[in-house]
Amino acid sequence: MKILVTGGAGYLGSVMVPRLMAEGHQVVVLDNFMYNQSPLLDLCHDSKLTIVRGDARDKKVVEKLMKGADAVFPLACLTGAPLCAKDPVGAQTILVDAVKLIVELSSKDQRLIFPTTNSGYGVGEKGKFCTEETPLRPISIYGKLKCDAEKAILDSGHGITLRLATAFGASPRMRLDLLVNDFVYRAVNDRFVILFEAHFKRNFIHARDVAKAFMHSLNNFEAMKNEPYNVGLSDANLSKQELCEEIKKHVPDFYFVEAAVGEDPDKRDYIVSNAKIERAGFKPDMSLSAGIAELVKAYQVIKRNHYANI
Repeated sequence: MKILVTGGAGYLGSVMVPRLMAEGHQVVVLDNFMYNQSPLLDLCHDSKLTIVRGDARDKKVVEKLMKGADAVFPLACLTGAPLCAKDPVGAQTILVDAVKLIVELSSKDQRLIFPTTNSGYGVGEKGKFCTEETPLRPISIYGKLKCDAEKAILDSGHGITLRLATAFGASPRMRLDLLVNDFVYRAVNDRFVILFEAHFKRNFIHARDVAKAFMHSLNNFEAMKNEPYNVGLSDANLSKQELCEEIKKHVPDFYFVEAAVGEDPDKRDYIVSNAKIERAGFKPDMSLSAGIAELVKAYQVIKRNHYANI
């Protein structure tokens, strides 16, 4: 297929693009390289890859690139609540308006596969798994905008949305501001972390398994289309305290303690069922433990915190 990936040089895109190419697809990446990193360089020798430096909000550019595309992955995003709160106008135009532009320019035979976030569940009910039927109650501008974009994709009649758990793992466009990546970095370099509201739970998924879920959706599009799917590790609905305990198995002198006062500005707290996409045939490959081991190794390379979104 010919596939357009907006934001294809990002944290998830730079993992997925080589996988698409390895399966023989022609890939066009549209990215503005706003974080001044250099992913995809090792792929530039391959004639199956085209890279366009540009803005996913530019109608003329997007319209031209969508012509002849069999599938579109709108990954371009200001990712995370802090970054969206810092630039709400940019967040609206990139997270929602750019996605609506793709829907507007698309034809019914083009496959739209969009990553949203399970943070749309906000604060879940204690002990109750969030499924795709659970009402969305986002508590951040990021979560709200992602929910708006998800609706646009599903209303198109030719899309799939993946409600991603919090991603982790090494990537050619690395991020240290993700929870697992951050905590492992602190364990390796600082040897300690102070937790706020350590009981808050979240679900997790490795970046390579996100790429695998994208591929699974592409290859099973007709059976899966017009539905949202939670994508996470079913054995990794963990609190921050439990996450630190897992990290300590790999970094034995890691010390963590819950603060007696203070609170976490991120109020997300939920557990998630991934049974729907598992019934559709998807199974993750990377465990949380394997991802932590990978990050410990990666942080022998990365020593400066310039891999965050803000």
